[in-house]
Amino acid sequence: MSRSGLGVNALRTALLILLLALQGCATVTQPNPRDPLESFNRTIFGFNDVVDKAVIKPVATGYRAVTPNWLRKGVGNFFNNLEDVWSAVNNGLQGRGQEFSDSVGRVMVNSTIGLLGVFDVASDLNIERHTADFGLTLGRWGVAPGPYVVLPFFGPRTLREVAGLPVDTRGMPVYNIGDQETRTLLPIVDVIDLRAKYLNAGDVLEGAALDAYSFRRDAYFQRQRNIQYDGNPPEEDSEP
Repeated sequence: MSRSGLGVNALRTALLILLLALQGCATVTQPNPRDPLESFNRTIFGFNDVVDKAVIKPVATGYRAVTPNWLRKGVGNFFNNLEDVWSAVNNGLQGRGQEFSDSVGRVMVNSTIGLLGVFDVASDLNIERHTADFGLTLGRWGVAPGPYVVLPFFGPRTLREVAGLPVDTRGMPVYNIGDQETRTLLPIVDVIDLRAKYLNAGDVLEGAALDAYSFRRDAYFQRQRNIQYDGNPPEEDSEP
């Protein structure tokens, strides 16, 4: 297994499934302008949905049933702290001084007083969290997002974020732990814990959305705009 472990192997598998799906998907007659690969994306979306319902969701449901809320909160805080390390790097690369300072401060406080991030002391001290990955860094550097893409296992991305994934899997601390078993186990626990947080939200979406694919795609676009503009996106027709 490579240094970045599960993340790199999962990315390779996702790209292989992606290539196979491209060969067999039907054509959408009027695709969304931001989603020119819609026929392919719908195929992968269906694949991910099957995997989620057959494996990830049942495991997450069992995980939530057997673990108390305080323990799940501690697990989530731990992974958020690891993510803040990589966010600090990317906020620094973007030249965002306040966000970089906040991210570094969060890591220092939560890694020490917060016992390796299990307790989110930084939030109690009103130190804001600014998540950032390399895809967002590329965007800050002027790289256009490109078309919408749904990857196997990894879910929705833009082409710019797909280009940043190899850097993210090399840079995130969770993929760079020395012990191989721990390096393999932690990303799995992270996925299960994250899925457990959104069990109820997923059920609501499944019941409310007439077209789950379009609903989730539009929600993804909205979320990415909010991140890009720090929660204050301009009107659609006034964007640069």
